[in-house]
Amino acid sequence: MAIVAVAGRKGGVGKTTVAGNLAGEFVRMGQSVIALDADPQHSLAAWAEQGEGVLSRCVEKVADGATLRAGAHAAEKHVDIVLIDTPPGMPETTYQAALAADLVLLPCGPSPLDLFALKEALALSLKARAERRSKKPRIRLVPSKVLMNTNLSRGLASSLKETRRKVLPAIGQRVAVAEAVSSGLTVSEFAPNSPAHEEFRALAKAVVKILKR
Repeated sequence: MAIVAVAGRKGGVGKTTVAGNLAGEFVRMGQSVIALDADPQHSLAAWAEQGEGVLSRCVEKVADGATLRAGAHAAEKHVDIVLIDTPPGMPETTYQAALAADLVLLPCGPSPLDLFALKEALALSLKARAERRSKKPRIRLVPSKVLMNTNLSRGLASSLKETRRKVLPAIGQRVAVAEAVSSGLTVSEFAPNSPAHEEFRALAKAVVKILKR
């Protein structure tokens, strides 16, 4: 049983996309999952409500950040993996998620503004680790919305190396991802074995490998 938070201090870096598609991949791998939507806009829940896919059965809304930790630990008793989709612009909610999590994933896009926000989210995660006096949460970076084989992509990889944090497989900017959301489906349901699906499958396998350690 594990809690995984997908966090960031800026919107538009793919937190919800990563959380939703990881939930789908974990279910395909035979894991039971609850995905907690802690964003007041409830984008993950809206995505789930668009269709009758796997997300429609595993997404739950969180009323507010104050109840997030208790809700995550309560959910952890019933499933293999609890995913938390955190909101941008609400540092206390991100901090509470990091306090509860075994692993924090920090998606980051190629924009310089994304990199500035990444450092803020990383600082919150490290603060939570210090308060817990533990090696948890583990922290991993996820290159997100990457335009593969471009200078922006190469620049992002270089910038993430400078953080001295481990980097997981990248997620590209792909049309299939947006089309899956509009259908209420994960990429694995909408476009199985597509390049987009293969990226999320690789990311999910990397996350599970970390959780098994």
